Parts: sequence; structure tokens; C-alpha cells
Amino acid sequence: MSNLTKLPGIRVDAENPNHHLWDNHGTWFLHYTVHPTPFTKERIRRSLGTKDVKVARERRDTFFAHLASEAAKSAAAVRSKEAAA
Repeated sequence: MSNLTKLPGIRVDAENPNHHLWDNHGTWFLHYTVHPTPFTKERIRRSLGTKDVKVARERRDTFFAHLASEAAKSAAAVRSKEAAA
């Protein structure tokens, strides 16, 4: 567990620079799991549109940064609504 870094809902193995990346016949994909309800999960695979692992890592990092930003906005909106009530 010491090698895992926790981001908002995203587990990252700090020793693996290709975490969440999957090479499908030369094209890199982003692979992650979401839990829409406490009882279900869905595996997501989306093409990163590149054969270059460095570009794939950059696109993965950008995608997860965007997810974290959207989660922070949603949390702030919920807190704002609760404060107004």
C-alpha cells in the first residue's frame, strides 16, 4: 500500500509509470474503472490515439487532471447548495 498514491477516487502505483495505460496492438488506451453505484462497476477503455507511450502518459495525466477538476467543481456546488439551504 505504500507504493499507492491516492488521488480523488483514483489509485496510482507510483512505481509504474504506465498505470492505467493499456497497449492494444501498438495503440495506447486509457483503462480505468468507475463505480456508478455502490453495487456496480464499469470498466472504461478509451483510445488515446497514439502509438507513443510518452504522449499516452501526457494524455492520461491531462484526462485525470480534468476529472479531478470536474469533481472539485461538483463538490463545491453541492457545498454551496447545502450552505444556502
